[in-house]
Amino acid sequence: MAQSYGDGIAVVAVTYSPGDDLAAFLDSLEEATTRPYRVVLVDNGSTDGSPERAVAERERVALVRVGDNIGYGSAANRGVAELGQDIGWVVVANPDVVWRPGSLDELLAAGERTPRAGALGPLIRESDGSVYPSARLLPSLVRGAGHAVFGTVWPGNPWTRAYRQSESAIEERDAEWLSGSCLLLRREAMDSVNGFDTRYFMYFEDVDLCERLTKAGWRNRYVPAAEITHLGARATSANVGVSARMVAEHHHSAYRYLADHYPGPVWLPLRLTLKAGLGVRASLAVRRATR
Repeated sequence: MAQSYGDGIAVVAVTYSPGDDLAAFLDSLEEATTRPYRVVLVDNGSTDGSPERAVAERERVALVRVGDNIGYGSAANRGVAELGQDIGWVVVANPDVVWRPGSLDELLAAGERTPRAGALGPLIRESDGSVYPSARLLPSLVRGAGHAVFGTVWPGNPWTRAYRQSESAIEERDAEWLSGSCLLLRREAMDSVNGFDTRYFMYFEDVDLCERLTKAGWRNRYVPAAEITHLGARATSANVGVSARMVAEHHHSAYRYLADHYPGPVWLPLRLTLKAGLGVRASLAVRRATR
């Protein structure tokens, strides 16, 4: 029997030494909605004290200490598990995003007028003001290979443009997947697919979640009337070792996602080829990241 939820709102943010970005995130959130909400910080082993400061200074913020870095999706699931039945809407967001005033209300309004919307995502701007392609097609073998091979050296290649939906109008529409840096999730929908797949440590957990939501009969809705700015993974980029690990994790997750779509003995040669190709690409990318 499906769980019945209220219309309350909670924000789950996974923290890993987020620094001053966390305060900016929480400050902007206060202007993002006029509705009451609570915040759950799920900490994956921060050492900078910023999650503790946020809890000490803000009444509506709670902290869940995981004790180790268990990955983004697993930590988000832990945060959602802390919520009561009164919470029917859950924002899962990186703590390095800044909300434009009223943006969470825009997402909620879109969810309320679209009953089968399971996930809703805002327009995302980079720190330089450019629009990030956050509403995309699912990665296919052909698009994925073209993007992987040419994405860095030929950014305007047709496979990357198609995958990123670079030429699509900026208007409210359904998407095959939405960026996990900021998602509003209908709790009922999230329950129906058992949340994020914990096999993904980092990256592609949002792709996988949106695909499973679609298969379960839900819609992934892009709502550009809502807008955030993604400041970027400063804690990751500032640490060469962490950055290199994230590059490797990205390729590992890409392999897992594609391999899941080609299971069984008949597809073993393809999976081995994918694993080898992504391994080479990951090695080259890690080398660039550690220069």
